[in-house]
Amino acid sequence: MKKSYVLLVLFFLTVATAVGQKKKISLEEIWGGVFRTEGLDVLRSMKNGIEYTVLNHDKANGIRSIDVYDYKTQQKQRTIVSSSAKIPVFSSYEFSDDESKLILATQVEPIFRRSRLGVYYVYDSTSESLVKISDNKIQEPELSPDGSKVAYVFENNLYVHDLASNTTKQITTDGKKGSIINGVTDWVYEEEFAFVQAYQWNSNGKKIGFLRFDETNVPNFSMDVYGANLYQTQNQFKYPKAGEENAKVSLHMYDVTKGEVANIDLGDAYYIPRIKWMNNPNYLSVQTINRHQDHLTLHEVNAKDNSVKVLLEEKDAAYVDIHDNLTFLADDSFIWTSEKDGYNHIYLHNSDGELMNQITKGPWEVTNYYGYDQNEDRIYYQSVENGSINRDVYSISSSGTNKKRLTTKEGTNAADFSADYSYFINTFSNTTTPPEYTLHKAANGKKVTDIKDNNVLAANLKGYETSQKEFSTININGNDLNMWMIKPADFDASKEYPLLLYQYSGPGSQSVANRWNGANDYWYQMMASEGYIIACVDGRGTGLKGRDFKKVTQKELGKYEVEDQIAAAKKLSELPYIDEDRTGIWGWSYGGFMSTNALLKGSEVFEMAIAVAPVTSWRFYDTIYTERYMQTPQENPSGYDDNSPFNYPELLTGDYLLVHGSGDDNVHLQNSMRMIEALIQADKDFDWAIYPDKNHGIFGGNTRNHLFRKMTEFAHEKLRDRPKNEKPMVKPEEIKG
Repeated sequence: MKKSYVLLVLFFLTVATAVGQKKKISLEEIWGGVFRTEGLDVLRSMKNGIEYTVLNHDKANGIRSIDVYDYKTQQKQRTIVSSSAKIPVFSSYEFSDDESKLILATQVEPIFRRSRLGVYYVYDSTSESLVKISDNKIQEPELSPDGSKVAYVFENNLYVHDLASNTTKQITTDGKKGSIINGVTDWVYEEEFAFVQAYQWNSNGKKIGFLRFDETNVPNFSMDVYGANLYQTQNQFKYPKAGEENAKVSLHMYDVTKGEVANIDLGDAYYIPRIKWMNNPNYLSVQTINRHQDHLTLHEVNAKDNSVKVLLEEKDAAYVDIHDNLTFLADDSFIWTSEKDGYNHIYLHNSDGELMNQITKGPWEVTNYYGYDQNEDRIYYQSVENGSINRDVYSISSSGTNKKRLTTKEGTNAADFSADYSYFINTFSNTTTPPEYTLHKAANGKKVTDIKDNNVLAANLKGYETSQKEFSTININGNDLNMWMIKPADFDASKEYPLLLYQYSGPGSQSVANRWNGANDYWYQMMASEGYIIACVDGRGTGLKGRDFKKVTQKELGKYEVEDQIAAAKKLSELPYIDEDRTGIWGWSYGGFMSTNALLKGSEVFEMAIAVAPVTSWRFYDTIYTERYMQTPQENPSGYDDNSPFNYPELLTGDYLLVHGSGDDNVHLQNSMRMIEALIQADKDFDWAIYPDKNHGIFGGNTRNHLFRKMTEFAHEKLRDRPKNEKPMVKPEEIKG
């Protein structure tokens, strides 16, 4: 026996022994919080620029406190307020502009994804007094800039409570469920434009700009709530599906001194996705966009006479993204981001909206805009300049010169800046490093000190059988697509393994990123330890690789993305260590739409698919999201129907598991029911599960554990343990590490 062969055998025996001594990750641990990371909860920078606050939780005593820390020393300076016999336990907080008062949130309950009802208090840190804003559960309270008043919404009407006199004034009176909403958004704005509070105080507290939604003619959506009662109840709300009527949205101005509401004429504005006061308290910026969402207008509203002028217009052959990257400078010139040159970059405009210069340039994307330090003329932002799967923090002058990379570790870096931009807290992670929080100088990025890490979790994970997530690219349909792969810890290249692909693929999304594990990543590690190779490929239509790559799917959602997943699976199956006869794919939401289509249209490649909460026809989804990419069904019927999987159920030849929550207000159960009926009428066998009253996240109690156990057992039966067929060995192609 040759010495080299003996050493090789000893090496594999050593690896096998080491792997065998480690624990396997279990579903109970994943969903029981064993691998949960620690962070800084509700971080707020104080205006003095040298201190910040966080919400701390003494779990042993059930006490919440808002504590102040010194940036430089990281020492706790004081406690502003803590829960006690007199102060109820609070889950969040917001400061007044002068930081003398705070709004404390208690008894909070969710409405939809972002909206909440709660009982709120104002705490005065000077007098240490506590005032309940209302005996009712209210929405979106906000203190006036001087802290003397607080506005809020109750039952679709806007109110202002005067703290000194302890009196409340009702500003609007026409609010009514299912009809008129004042000061907060309707369902579709909340979900797709990502905001709930639809009013804002100006900087001197004399005006409130707010939106009003008339959803009278929006069709009702209803879903049964089964609960534990003898008879189920119905939850009804307005949900505009693609091509249907949206709420009529209008802008209004409330004069606090006069107690009068004025209507603002924005012309033919269809959507109003953003309002933001400028530095001058008399001027409000308003963004409007047309129904196709390919023509955005930034307006300036003069609150003294309610006149309106156009500052800027953005047009795109596909669509214009809505964002919050807008900062007004002292002279009301403004910083704005746009992808008009093919990549998302930062621009400077004067107070009349004229372009002064493009600040960032290059074949890469700005992914976050943090703000502008006017004293030092420094703009702070995050980008993928160091590779589309990584994030770094940078600074640059408004002229576009003197750019500095402020973070050094390769992975995902995100910053939270002090109010005066002297410091930033960097949150860093990558695929091998759990989140760590460090303090840095904003001027040069130099690290000042460590704040918090997750070394305990990292050490704990060393006792488990895990494998490194390997990043690479794979050439598919003429594009080098980002990919990750997880192999079993005892991987043997001479063996063949089943392949399970995960993907999402929604427009502008990213699943292949150099960051720490999410909960699903632990499931992938568990599956790898049970004999699978797991992979994920970001195909055409996903984000952070330029406008054209992202918007190629316009009007045909589910065409190019599915082609890429089928081609990727086919190419990966050519690898000698992957069994081409045991290939599966799974996804959730848009990913469920994708996995279903991939199994049907790629039946020669995929043997199995799992679809959780899938869209099965974009005709069933909401107006704002769907029409942004597809226009309306009336304008683009083939785009909707050609990639709707229940229109070709006869293509099913593999094993299919379909899962949905009956209380899903986002992707309605209707999608799965139509898919089920189509498969039944096509006489196709499949597996399915409905989780009663669970929303789009399908969680609560033992739900996630049950769901992933079902998915695991399905994969084992239909993929891993299915009889293997012999196939010739083929060399790997075009996979670049």
